[in-house]
Amino acid sequence: MSLTEIHAEHAVTDHQHGDDCGHEAITHDDHTDYLHGTHRHALHGDHYDEHESEAEHTTDAHIHGADCGHEAVSHDDHVDYVHDGHKHAEHDGHYDEH
Repeated sequence: MSLTEIHAEHAVTDHQHGDDCGHEAITHDDHTDYLHGTHRHALHGDHYDEHESEAEHTTDAHIHGADCGHEAVSHDDHVDYVHDGHKHAEHDGHYDEH
């Protein structure tokens, strides 16, 4: 997953993520992303950077379904699958992070 150049909608002074911030923490490469609303971001210096929401593996690498071994979670009109600390759903031949 690649880092975007977009800064998050809130500043470090507005809200600090950590163990007790109330947001799900996801290990991502050498840092932690925090799920915040419908997006995820990570601390970068004195601000948060948005991280892209495309899943780390493709539908070719692993197909989710009834027997895939991952927890299925209903989400609006589809199913998310919990995979390695994050949730994603199939969308037009790829997985989107949710």
